[in-house]
Amino acid sequence: MATGSAAKKQAPEPLVVLEQFLPYRINVLAGLTSSALAQIYADRYGLSIPAWRVIVTLGQYENRTARDMAPDGVMHKSTVSRAVAALEKRGLVVRRPNLDDRREEWLALTPEGRAIYEAVAPEALAVEERLLSVLTPQEQATLAALIDRLTRQARLLAPQDGVEAQT
Repeated sequence: MATGSAAKKQAPEPLVVLEQFLPYRINVLAGLTSSALAQIYADRYGLSIPAWRVIVTLGQYENRTARDMAPDGVMHKSTVSRAVAALEKRGLVVRRPNLDDRREEWLALTPEGRAIYEAVAPEALAVEERLLSVLTPQEQATLAALIDRLTRQARLLAPQDGVEAQT
């Protein structure tokens, strides 16, 4: 007859230890980083994560179609479309016809949208710099290369529609 602690069942060995599971750890890092960035683009400028991505993409490339932006930011095209509509309503983005393909439109920042991009971008880069400051330049280069390799591999594993990231 078992008594006391001998009668207690031991918990089975976990199959997955969440705190050691790479996808979870990457998601935690992305979420924490996203929260830090949200203080800039959400609190100060009223931008959602998808709207921020549209602003940054148009700030970088000048003109893009919504279809071009979906794979870049790992956003579904309907998410891009809603973000663009909200930004257009605020006067931050303008649409122009694509004469080569009437099914889509060219998107560009308005002067007000460009001003937000130019105000937010240095602050976002400062957050990135503070985050990376705990790594040596060599570690930063290694991390960038590893992220590139993991991203390529994840794209092979992910469904075609992709999964929306946090940042």
